[in-house]
Amino acid sequence: MPSPTREKSSHPDSGAQELRTTRLWESIPGLSYGGDYNPEQWSKDIHVEDIELMQQAGVNALSVGIFSWSWLEPFEGQYDFDWLDEIMDNLASAGIKVALATATAAPPAWLVHKHPEILPVTAEGIVLGPGSRRHYSPSSSVYRRYAAGITRTLAERYKDHPALALWHVDNELGCHVSEFHGPEDTAAFRAWLGRRYGTIEALNAAWGTAFWSQRYGSFEEVRTPGPAPSTLNPTQQLDFARFSSWALIDFYSMLVSVIREVTPDIPATTNFMATSATKALDYFNWAKHMDVVANDHYLVAADPERHIELAFSADLTRGIASGKPWMLMEHSTSAVNWQPRNTPKLPGEMQRNSLAHVSRGADAVMFFQWRQSRAGSEKFHSAMVPHGGTNTRIWREVVDLGAALQAMSPVQGSLVESRTAIIFDYESWWASELDSHPSADVKYLDLLRAFHRALFLRGITADFVHPSANLDGYDLILACTLYSVNDADAANIAAAATRGATVLVTYFSGIVDENDAVRLGGYPGAFRDLLGINVEEFHPLPEGGAASVDAGWSGRIWSEHVHLAGAEALASFTEYPLEGVPALTRNATGAGSAWYLATFPDAEALDGIVETLLEESGVAAPAVAASGVELTRRRAADGTGYLFAVNHGTSDAAVAASGRDLISGTPFAGVLAAGAVAVIAEA
Repeated sequence: MPSPTREKSSHPDSGAQELRTTRLWESIPGLSYGGDYNPEQWSKDIHVEDIELMQQAGVNALSVGIFSWSWLEPFEGQYDFDWLDEIMDNLASAGIKVALATATAAPPAWLVHKHPEILPVTAEGIVLGPGSRRHYSPSSSVYRRYAAGITRTLAERYKDHPALALWHVDNELGCHVSEFHGPEDTAAFRAWLGRRYGTIEALNAAWGTAFWSQRYGSFEEVRTPGPAPSTLNPTQQLDFARFSSWALIDFYSMLVSVIREVTPDIPATTNFMATSATKALDYFNWAKHMDVVANDHYLVAADPERHIELAFSADLTRGIASGKPWMLMEHSTSAVNWQPRNTPKLPGEMQRNSLAHVSRGADAVMFFQWRQSRAGSEKFHSAMVPHGGTNTRIWREVVDLGAALQAMSPVQGSLVESRTAIIFDYESWWASELDSHPSADVKYLDLLRAFHRALFLRGITADFVHPSANLDGYDLILACTLYSVNDADAANIAAAATRGATVLVTYFSGIVDENDAVRLGGYPGAFRDLLGINVEEFHPLPEGGAASVDAGWSGRIWSEHVHLAGAEALASFTEYPLEGVPALTRNATGAGSAWYLATFPDAEALDGIVETLLEESGVAAPAVAASGVELTRRRAADGTGYLFAVNHGTSDAAVAASGRDLISGTPFAGVLAAGAVAVIAEA
């Protein structure tokens, strides 16, 4: 029986990708600065003013034409490029480079009217209509034909334009709707399954269809997962999540193949939504198809620790980009339009946000959008030029940020330093949160965010990496809630410990294989030997319940019956029926160690565990600073270190560092003002 393989769309070889990426960064010296530009919303006199203001702000890069299909092709086969020609020419004359969009993120009304079959269908059979955006299925043969047509027309027209630096393919693929259940989607799912498994017998084995008489006689009998009398086959759900991510990759790759035929040397990307809230797309798989990784990020205004969530998302984006520089394609100057209460950013917060992204690997700082719209759903979404014009705090901060980014040009191309890795796997996220599990309270991101927060507060930068990534160079590795893992990836993590790393594995890790089949012989199956333990039974805690631990702390959400099989117990549960059962263990293995955590510790205990792990692994912050200061370091190819210090507090803070502050242009004096940022070229 053939083993299933991970579906991959064709993509350019890495050498060609590297050349295109190099060309992109060479075309925009220094850090890129700008945003989405939607000139079709404005008159020509505003266009002239825009160029003047862009130069005042230091803008050198813009995304253009993202939602302009109905203006470029107002009627089928009838094109109007005069306005875009003028815009492209004006931007080129001003020295501003363009990420030109394929304009496919919102089908025009005439196309929907002629071909309503392109519209997405939900699992309940509801057709999602126009009047918004993203109203198409990526598997629609009709839509793919029309999308390829407008993309080719744009590529042919602007292939030699001096402003063109990057193709912005579609926009936020998977946003609003990420799963599709129409007839062509079902057919595409069946074809994908056929390629993945080869035979229906292999699918039946992987899906465990002996349960509940679910055995299939052919791929034609398989449907997309939808409403059913009870819970659905978990592996069917998992495979549909894999397929749904792939279907959007395949649509992206189709558009890129058109672009490649016309402009083989121009790099291409699309803007991810790699945040702690975006679950549907496997961005580690997507990254293989990008010439440069680009991401959108928006703060949750109500979150008092929103700067820590920003760091989480930026670190995740850098991990997806394999540590290479990436683009912040969208964020906001102030309030957004889609949260329940759209409060503005505080004075100076926009610069702190922007430079925090740069500190974590971004070589481009872009906003949605350049000029705040007068009409439409996003008219109250902040922009670089707000409704109030240039006599506003936002505009003054936009100009100041442009000057800071220009002063920070030497940072471009440098890489973020990190000796700590947090394992991140979208497929494990999907699988761990399927139904019929031991506890509804186990959420994939909760432990990851808790450990990342504890590291952040100590000035420790962590890379989020796929479990298959090269783990050499990491001294501390955290595998949290890695519920689903294949043999090779489990061995990769174990090898890191043998090499000398300190590895921590948490509860509900290594439980199933890549097909969501339980690994028999005791939990956590994939990591039993590494950890020197065997878990007999899960004891999930009741809602709001706690499990006391003899080290003076308590756990929540989870506990379990752990047996030692070579490891030593560092802390144990104290209450019936788990009295004396290990809650935290350590196993020496090779030159390193493997720790196991059998509950979700309270905040103080988790901090203490992190402190102990840091001491054992030898990982330390890049500098000593007062509480409230965010620290990261980027290092250039010539060895120069750039220490970023961001003071999120309301008081001046000491930072033990020396060198020239690129932003002020003066030697760093060792004290960072409240709310300020320093980028120190270390002596």
